[in-house]
Amino acid sequence: MKQTFNPKNSNILVNINGDLLPRDQAKVSVFDSLVQGGDGCWEGLRVYQGKIFRLGQHLQRLFHSAKALDFADIPNEQYIREQIHRTLEANDMRDGAHIRLTLSRGEKVTSGMDPRLNKSGHTLIVLAEHKDPVYDKGGLKLITASIRRFPPDCMDPKIHHNNLIQSIMAKIEANYAGADDAMMLDTRGFVAETNATHLFMVEGGLLKTSHCTACPEGVTRSTVLQLCRKHEIPFKVTDLSQAEFYRAEEVFCTGTMGELAAVTNIDGRLIFDGKQGPLTERLSKLYVELTQKESEAVLA
Repeated sequence: MKQTFNPKNSNILVNINGDLLPRDQAKVSVFDSLVQGGDGCWEGLRVYQGKIFRLGQHLQRLFHSAKALDFADIPNEQYIREQIHRTLEANDMRDGAHIRLTLSRGEKVTSGMDPRLNKSGHTLIVLAEHKDPVYDKGGLKLITASIRRFPPDCMDPKIHHNNLIQSIMAKIEANYAGADDAMMLDTRGFVAETNATHLFMVEGGLLKTSHCTACPEGVTRSTVLQLCRKHEIPFKVTDLSQAEFYRAEEVFCTGTMGELAAVTNIDGRLIFDGKQGPLTERLSKLYVELTQKESEAVLA
């Protein structure tokens, strides 16, 4: 999986604290907490027909992360929705768009990690781009990274923070191996997720996915489980090992940026027949149908 520059994004306007700026002028201060230490939280949002899928759920996760990080200044939901709406309107984006929503602790009066140095309030960035789902639906190749995902006693994955160095290091390993992404294990040796997405597998017709012990509470992941309940597709949330993924009948990954995408090769092992499986295809269609029916208007 390799993203490329979309020329349609050459003249986008980026929203920083309510100011709509051309992309080449959209900057944050060198004293911003994002620059100083990755001190922020973020969400990925996808736009469907002028609406956003699971916007309320994404914003709730953003607020939960900001509270866990002890942000002193957190903008309210109505303000964030207004800024998202303004950004989409200014860029005339209604479909095939992805938003990177970032909230930082804000600027510091001098460099340093102490949050007491933050005196100017939050920084809110709404970056909307023309971007279709980024994964090849024909099948992804994964390798297992040497980098492990943190358990809650090291860094709670329920905090959806901007310090993504673990994921970046795992992605570098995947790049050198010629893979699309990296499968990441937890400190016990069980599969957590990839460097960017959650993982599902099928064995004996049963859909399985890992606990959120060492991975974030994924919005797309929870939507897939909701679809399983609604359509009576049997599933199980449990600890899963590499060997179980190697022998799986199907494997797929989930995420807002890429929706559902089949995984057909892990560490050189071909998953089943190397093609998208029937359950992956069925759930992908159900997911797309749901995004058309249940995406939310940004403003009530």
